[in-house]
Amino acid sequence: MPLSIATRRFAPFAAAAMLAIVLAGCSSSTALVTKRTQGYEIPATALQQIRPGQSQELVKIVLGSPMTTNTFGDQSAFYYVETKVNQTSFGANMIESRTVLAVYFDKNKKVVDKAVYTLKDGKAVAIETRRTPSFGEDRTFIEQILQSF
Repeated sequence: MPLSIATRRFAPFAAAAMLAIVLAGCSSSTALVTKRTQGYEIPATALQQIRPGQSQELVKIVLGSPMTTNTFGDQSAFYYVETKVNQTSFGANMIESRTVLAVYFDKNKKVVDKAVYTLKDGKAVAIETRRTPSFGEDRTFIEQILQSF
């Protein structure tokens, strides 16, 4: 069988196979999305162990070191943050959920209260885009050199 006849006979099959491979790569399957947990993973069993009257040290033993701490006068708080993220294969991150566990302490470093916050409890903060002008920022290099003469 000459090569040109074989090429004509198998060309549609090769084109169909190439099209199938290309379309499989363009599918929107979940294989293109990776689910990750960032920060502290808050176990429900550990959350149940924290009760009012317990010491800061016991909270550290049960939950580990806090992600951040805060002090309000004679009271303080530990914060544990868990963020579940969906990351696409192209690097875009989409936050699926965020949970913040706050453990509040009194002046004697004993648990007063605990609270769990989610994305619904958060507030959007407008970031200021204006910039404070600084001397020389608006001039080009040549203008700065010429000004020195």
